[in-house]
Amino acid sequence: MSVRVTTDAFDPGAETNSFLAAGKGAGAAVTFTGMVRSSPDAPITTLSLECYPELAINQLSAMLATATARFDLLAATIIHRYGVLRAGEPIVQVMTLSAHRRAAFQGAEFLMDYLKTDAPFWKQESGPDGTRWVAAKGDDDAAKARWD
Repeated sequence: MSVRVTTDAFDPGAETNSFLAAGKGAGAAVTFTGMVRSSPDAPITTLSLECYPELAINQLSAMLATATARFDLLAATIIHRYGVLRAGEPIVQVMTLSAHRRAAFQGAEFLMDYLKTDAPFWKQESGPDGTRWVAAKGDDDAAKARWD
């Protein structure tokens, strides 16, 4: 189990290959990579993420342990960046390994739902219309509620 909170860019393909190479005995792997989104109707130039790295690592590690136990994961990794990121850059990667696909998918979804709602990161978008803090979305809360 691994949590990395970093300002450094990462290569999602290389991270996935490394994760899979260590996955002996697994029957399923799920990888999710989230990227900084910009669209023509809501363009952004940068996304700034703030966090206290030690707090984020502690909280993400606890959630990773919960997911591992709940879904019987063989391995799981969370990589989350902070600092100033540009549109199109990877921001987060969640990877899960399990004996069966359902557990791998559920473990990854569980972790992403937590990351979208409760992880201690504060996001600010900058674009042509200025800068604004990113608020939590009701859809994200609803997605997380299914795990209660």
